[in-house]
Amino acid sequence: MSRGEIVISETRCKGCGYCVHFCTRKCIAVVEGVFNAKGYPQVAVVNAASCTGCGICGWMCPDQAIEAFRYVAAEAK
Repeated sequence: MSRGEIVISETRCKGCGYCVHFCTRKCIAVVEGVFNAKGYPQVAVVNAASCTGCGICGWMCPDQAIEAFRYVAAEAK
């Protein structure tokens, strides 16, 4: 199970690839031949199981098109 989740806004993303470059876990990729409604290359989560929710992809996005969420395990009682 992944420890994080990435949500990409298709309407804000311009396919610059910064998120792809800076993701250390290789969770995101530019999808070849797929474009959003504005004609920009589409970026997608391709390896969700490896995501830790670190948020680096979102920090690097110049268009604020990415949100990252980190899941914390509940403590055992």
